[in-house]
Amino acid sequence: MELRHLRCFLAVAEELHFARAAERLHIEQSPLSRAIKELEEDLGAQLFARTTRSTRLTRTGRLFLAHVPRVFAALQQARDSVKAAANGFHGQLRIALSDGITSSRLPSLLALCRQEEPEVEIRLFETSLSQQIKGLHDDLYDVGFALSDEVGDGILAEPVWSDPLMVAVPARHPLLAYKRIPLDELLRYPLVLCNPQICEGYARQVDRVLRGVDREPMVAEQVASFDLMMALVSAGFALGLAGSSHILTCRKSDVVARPLAGRSPMLTTYLLRLDGEQSEALACFIERVRSIGSHENEEPTKSAQSDSPEEIEP
Repeated sequence: MELRHLRCFLAVAEELHFARAAERLHIEQSPLSRAIKELEEDLGAQLFARTTRSTRLTRTGRLFLAHVPRVFAALQQARDSVKAAANGFHGQLRIALSDGITSSRLPSLLALCRQEEPEVEIRLFETSLSQQIKGLHDDLYDVGFALSDEVGDGILAEPVWSDPLMVAVPARHPLLAYKRIPLDELLRYPLVLCNPQICEGYARQVDRVLRGVDREPMVAEQVASFDLMMALVSAGFALGLAGSSHILTCRKSDVVARPLAGRSPMLTTYLLRLDGEQSEALACFIERVRSIGSHENEEPTKSAQSDSPEEIEP
């Protein structure tokens, strides 16, 4: 089995069409078919069910497809490590980001890493929570951030940052009559939430809050980012639910942030890593993450000092 066999398999598996896959690989269709046949003979299993009208993956093909992209990811990371060493870096940290972690903290963390350990290259990967967990087990990432501690065996989830869950409200909306918005009143209006397939941890935490009232939420739209959520709120399309720092970072005109009535629910960011020994670079990185969290708890940010704790307006 050679890499060319895997490249051919991946192209056909994604296109489900031999002619399009051949065009994508810039080869003729006959050598592509031959490569797939050689791969199937090597594996001793049929990977594709092919007719004159369609091409589909067999069960064996779907199982094989689950592993092949990781081969190329590992190969790319090996290349990147060599390139980093050639450019003078003495180490590398691969950091996975899921659920749109609070972007206001990320620049501070990266700046601290650059200042204290400039010889360590930082590489960031935006991915779903499930892919992050798989990548941690497969040694594709050293550490990650997500809004969930439901990560299964073998991974440690440490709470590092917390933000009050706030309601993003368009200006001149009727709910602005409330300084703290009751949940049952909130659910009378359409909501824009993050897509649970992209922001799994966020969706779990928000769902626990929304289950506090016996009313089904009206979800007008599911989005992939908090930036788009705030844009839709600003346009009066719907109400949003996000951490206070997300709203501040993605601040749009004509958006007001209000807390929920009662005890404010929190959105918690977790640092994820494998349970086991950690490198010196990773240990130092974790300490920096903790220091940023403790610093924010001791000294409120400028925005928090200047705005009322119950209302944040642009």
